[in-house]
Amino acid sequence: MRYRLRRVINMAMLSSVTACSILAVGLMFLIVGYIGIKGAGYVVKPSFYLHEPVPIGQTGGGISHAIVGTAILTTISAVIALPLGIAAGVYLSEYAGRDRLVLRFIADTLTGVPSIVVGLFVYAFLVIHTGFSALSGGVALAVIMLPIVTRTTEEALYLVPRDQREAALALGSPKWRVVAGVVIPGASPTIVTGCLLATARAAGETAPLIFTAFGNNFKSTDINGPVAAIPLVIFKYAQGPYKDQHDQAWAAAFVLVMLMLVLSALTRFAVSRRLK
Repeated sequence: MRYRLRRVINMAMLSSVTACSILAVGLMFLIVGYIGIKGAGYVVKPSFYLHEPVPIGQTGGGISHAIVGTAILTTISAVIALPLGIAAGVYLSEYAGRDRLVLRFIADTLTGVPSIVVGLFVYAFLVIHTGFSALSGGVALAVIMLPIVTRTTEEALYLVPRDQREAALALGSPKWRVVAGVVIPGASPTIVTGCLLATARAAGETAPLIFTAFGNNFKSTDINGPVAAIPLVIFKYAQGPYKDQHDQAWAAAFVLVMLMLVLSALTRFAVSRRLK
């Protein structure tokens, strides 16, 4: 009787978990599919990815300026945030001591700060003095990425077995050598995943870029001047009065989702090869 009851409970829980998984995956495919269908008129056009916007009121044009701008902003933020975040995570995990709780609380608080507040902060301390630029936008995105990378790195280092640390120390290696040669390589797949998560979040942010990068209707690679970004294009075109702009906004949203999907797939592939 108890065995049959356990089987019934097990089947019920398994069915519930399976249904929730199907629902979550189904919602993801529903969102991506709906975005793709709404922007299908431009998603399949090569000119959408290669050309710049046309004058207001005309149809056609593309988002090449936004693709270039997003690449610049993401690169700047990654160059700033990833080394600092990984270093901070290593310090929290291996060297912080009594300061660990305070530093962890600060990192957790920064993670929950709304992105628009970060944009206003960078605007007040950087943009007012230097003007709107890709550099200030990259700094704003780096502030958003930093606590995510820090906490992910810290948790990843905790997953490395203590026995490996003790074995390396027993061989006479100094602690910095153990951390650099044993602990970090062992946690690298999880660290890479955390960096990907932070980069993906930064690439999709809009609010901080309104106050920092500002946007640009033309292709620009000047990090000291305003640049476009895919989220800014979506924000601008979605508010426009023209149907053609709405279609381009849907197409740009689909491109942004696909960029994150490709980035995630490449990272997973690299991590799986590293684990093998």
